[in-house]
Amino acid sequence: MAMPMDYDGMRTDDASLRTDNVDDYRRTCIDFIEDISHDYEAWVDYYKLPEDEDKRRRAGICATITRTNEWIAKVAQSIKAIDVVMNDGIQKMAEATAGKPLQIGVFVNHKSGYTETSPGIIDVTVKGTAREGRKIKLGFHFKDDRFRIESTCNAYFAEENLPTQEFENLDIHLKLYAENAKPRDVISFTVTLSEIQNDVEFDRRGLTTIVHLV
Repeated sequence: MAMPMDYDGMRTDDASLRTDNVDDYRRTCIDFIEDISHDYEAWVDYYKLPEDEDKRRRAGICATITRTNEWIAKVAQSIKAIDVVMNDGIQKMAEATAGKPLQIGVFVNHKSGYTETSPGIIDVTVKGTAREGRKIKLGFHFKDDRFRIESTCNAYFAEENLPTQEFENLDIHLKLYAENAKPRDVISFTVTLSEIQNDVEFDRRGLTTIVHLV
């Protein structure tokens, strides 16, 4: 079975192709988030974790359900925006399920996870700390894709001259281009960090952020 952290951020059903009613689709996706959360809870069961870690991962899933459905209900104003918010929530549930052994943070306007900013070139701060004897660096979400990104405004990351060296304490800035964005657009993205030991990737974790353009 594929690990939850490998989820690609896209649903497999085609509900969005069967309706053009935003309110109906919003309700469908809120229900979908509730339903799929049980799959991630089943993964936590499968891992048979220590009690504290089990509670931590379940709390992360639960918090994601609440925030994602709030954003679906109150922020997303189109079917595409609902898809972006929903897929963001599924990605975050996968991350909570897989656990967060690395100290990493991704910030827009000094906020993480759920943020807002103005259209334009968005500064994304990425921080990470390696465990003793290891180093940390900017990684790849998939083999050929450094970032996972989905948006209603064709946003993209500048990938030229990225700081790709290894750090004991990583503190870098990325440029997220959203110059064509309009108020009420949404962008979801995942930044992945790799933990390195003796030139070999020892661990890898992604952290997903959603941005509301205002």
